[in-house]
Amino acid sequence: MKEAENRTKSLAYKARRFLTNNAVSILFVVIGVLGLRVSGLSLPFFFEDIVNRLARNSFMVLSLIIPVMAGLGLNFAIVLGAMAGQAAIIVVTHWKLGGIGGILLSTMLAFPLAVLLGIMTGRLLNRARGKEMITTLILGFFSNGIYQLVFLLLVGSVIPMKNDVLVLSSGVGLRTSIDLTGGLKNGLDDLLRVPFPLCAVLVGVILLLANGIRLFIRKESPSKGTLFLGGVLGLALLGWGAFHVYTRSMFNFVRVPVSTFLIVLGLCYFITFFTRTKLGQDMRTVGQDRHIAEVAGIDSDRIRIIAMVMSTVLASMGQIIFLQNLGTFSTYGSHEQAGMFAIAALLIGGASVAKATIGQALLGTLLFHTMFIVSPLAGRTLFGDAQLGEFFRAFVAYGIIGLSLALHSWKKQMQAREEARKSE
Repeated sequence: MKEAENRTKSLAYKARRFLTNNAVSILFVVIGVLGLRVSGLSLPFFFEDIVNRLARNSFMVLSLIIPVMAGLGLNFAIVLGAMAGQAAIIVVTHWKLGGIGGILLSTMLAFPLAVLLGIMTGRLLNRARGKEMITTLILGFFSNGIYQLVFLLLVGSVIPMKNDVLVLSSGVGLRTSIDLTGGLKNGLDDLLRVPFPLCAVLVGVILLLANGIRLFIRKESPSKGTLFLGGVLGLALLGWGAFHVYTRSMFNFVRVPVSTFLIVLGLCYFITFFTRTKLGQDMRTVGQDRHIAEVAGIDSDRIRIIAMVMSTVLASMGQIIFLQNLGTFSTYGSHEQAGMFAIAALLIGGASVAKATIGQALLGTLLFHTMFIVSPLAGRTLFGDAQLGEFFRAFVAYGIIGLSLALHSWKKQMQAREEARKSE
């Protein structure tokens, strides 16, 4: 009887802990499902939009993981990386280069600028210990002013640029929007596009093969839950995809940019590999307790600068992926919300100021952009005004960040009280 009661209590505790830790994610799953139902969107249209949004936003959200691991919190300064990527795209567009060659050149041009900005940001944060998030937020606003000064006043006057398409008719300053059609637009996405059902078949086969390799070739003993989930998901994707390929349904018109998703997958593997390296372990140690790290002989200042450089470089690449998928961008505004929306997506996935994983980043991106798709149509259906959906999206983006910071502060206070009680 006692064992049964203990098991029941243990299960209840685990369920309560799961709901507490994932309350935000569960809430957004419910909002997404209800919004999709109310909006009246067809599934093929929804899948086409969500696939494109995942392709262009996932890389940017993943760039936030390394600073969190290093104890720098939510890096609002990825806006600086976005500016570096955007500046590189402007230069390549001026040179009239396009396709994958233009994307690669943009990445190479953005890299040194992003490294420089990352080093400067890292050094600043080493002087603002304990106030990293507010510092990066204000730094983003400050850097935006410099960015606008360069491209609104210096281009055409101090920096020579003769281009009737990009430069204003006065000859000074760039136009407010830049069209990448015929140049960098879909330069990465169009390398390999596959119909959605066929992509589901391929992913299903890969999952089943991965399970088989782990069991029979590597002789690993994965947990039953992981094995069962991988097998069921693989079979479900394989069956669903094969059915829609055979019936030639509307889902076949949804084209998945596999080349972009392979880049995102490569970043996921890089982060996983990096966390197992000596530098990655040092970064974790600094993030968990800087004092212990310094006692162990780890140069915490250097580690924090490296984390910031990596995040800024990844953010510059993420902005290039984002803009080539979008095909057009606001010269003075596209980078402004990069940090805010990426951080909101990460937090919706269940991450916190002190801990973030790849799974949380990808899940948060999916849930956040599902809300972006369905909220305007749901607002129009329920209230006759799609603008209410736009207000709701902005409210959620800022509200979820504020709630997360408040919860993090509350948890730190509770931990401090518990430690004080124990010391007494």
